[in-house]
Amino acid sequence: MRNLLLTLRFDGSAFHGWQIQPNGVTVQAVLGTALERILGHRPNTHGCSRTDAGVHAREFYCSFRTGNPIPADRLQVALNFYLPPQIAVLACREVPAGFHARYGCASKTYCYQIHNARVRDPFLQGRALQEAQPLDTALLAREARDFVGTHDFAAFCAAGSSVQSTVRTLRRAEALRTGEELRLFFEADGFLYNMVRIMVGTLLEIGRGKRPPGMLPQMIADKDRKQAGYTAPAHGLYLWAVTYPKNALEQAQ
Repeated sequence: MRNLLLTLRFDGSAFHGWQIQPNGVTVQAVLGTALERILGHRPNTHGCSRTDAGVHAREFYCSFRTGNPIPADRLQVALNFYLPPQIAVLACREVPAGFHARYGCASKTYCYQIHNARVRDPFLQGRALQEAQPLDTALLAREARDFVGTHDFAAFCAAGSSVQSTVRTLRRAEALRTGEELRLFFEADGFLYNMVRIMVGTLLEIGRGKRPPGMLPQMIADKDRKQAGYTAPAHGLYLWAVTYPKNALEQAQ
């Protein structure tokens, strides 16, 4: 059996996230249908992340096994023919038998995009959060740095999560602006359910003057979801980049 890795990019507006759901169209389901048409069987696909409904992905990895001998480059072309325009396969390659797109991941980077302008941009509808109130980028950057490090992020996890541990290591948290476009970046070894959206919502409440600066360390220490901010809308969130350990993708010679 071959182990194949797909690099995807998708607009999540029309999908109920990555993972197959009983009631709703998902990226995994649509991809599975396309793979079945080409390979003659429906492989068990493993995504690098469980993106929520409406969340986009600039870089998303998916691995699966197949006995079909179709060359990787031909599979990429065929998939892009059968998939809807909201999903593109950027690359396809063979990887070692033990590679797993989700469990082999070293870190993920999410980006939250904000159109910080008084007048909305129709071209960003469904792809960035519209925020009319001016936001201080330097303030948000300073506040975001309090997230960096290894912490118990229970206060920034949505209710109903069944994870065994809410401790995560955040390597990067910063705010960058280009004109009216404000981007918040977060890189970690893993994220909790709605973690990025809650962190963004909390930063936005600080940026809007609804909460005083300097509160994040205490929120983290209290581990109380009620103390953190609101959950920012999904349509501004992108899975931006995914990294794997060096040589994890290389086939043995």
